[in-house]
Amino acid sequence: MPHHGTLLLHFPSLRSLNISSNALLTLGPAVFSNLRALRLLDLSSCSIAYLDTDAFKGLGNLHTLLLRNNNLQELEVPFFLPLKALFHLDLQHNALVAVDTLSLQLLEAVPQVRLEGNPWVCNCTAHPLQRWLQRRQALQVTCASPPRLQGQEVAALDSLDLGCQVKQRFPRGVSTVQQITVTHSNTTTPPSGKGGRSWPYLVGFLVAAIGISILIALAAKCKLFHKNFASYRHRPLPETSSIGGSPMEDGSGWDRGSSGQGDSESHHMPGPADLQAEDDDGFIEDNYIQPSEQLPEEEEREAHLSI
Repeated sequence: MPHHGTLLLHFPSLRSLNISSNALLTLGPAVFSNLRALRLLDLSSCSIAYLDTDAFKGLGNLHTLLLRNNNLQELEVPFFLPLKALFHLDLQHNALVAVDTLSLQLLEAVPQVRLEGNPWVCNCTAHPLQRWLQRRQALQVTCASPPRLQGQEVAALDSLDLGCQVKQRFPRGVSTVQQITVTHSNTTTPPSGKGGRSWPYLVGFLVAAIGISILIALAAKCKLFHKNFASYRHRPLPETSSIGGSPMEDGSGWDRGSSGQGDSESHHMPGPADLQAEDDDGFIEDNYIQPSEQLPEEEEREAHLSI
């Protein structure tokens, strides 16, 4: 195995390569770069503890990569970048204790991934792995530590089992028991579709409000209509004078009294001088002669006739 350069330089059409159970320990950069037609590469049981970031450069057509029974402790992100056609990746029985989130995102493109037999540490750092295994419905991926979780499947755990608690702010006066109760209740999945049931109530409230507004407007308009209709039906009553006045004269006087400011100015009230002038004419209307004044004049006229 060359430390620098490529392996099997004169076999560019090689489709399958099995070099398992060899003491390779490390793989140099671009050691397989000339094997562009390679579809299967078996590196099982080679005691590999480290992979160079460019170890699989040039293997764009690789379909299956077997790395089980090695001593890999971590997976570098650039390790996956050249393997664009990878379908099956076997990482069983290595020394992996955790996988970072970016590596898990790159593993999403690989349909088949085997991770069993690694000493996974099930703490809060394993939460991304736990969620990834749940999405993939993976089985037989068990915890090696801590002791209380040893042998349990990672996918079956939740955030509380891993020691991840969501920090929340509580108002003063809330007891510790209530905080623990709220924390446990937040881990449960809310029922689906519950949030979408509130819109019918909102629509009903808006319809009811609009209907009430329309009824109030109609009632106000009807009241105003009746008021105006009743005002059109009113007629002024004729006023009769207590001293021989006719309705027509009283009505005409009411018309004159209800006329504008110009009429009131043209017809002024007579003063004392005007009344004195009328007395000097010698003409007195009968309506203004009192009966008590009329009797002495008749007696005096009869006395003259008798003489």
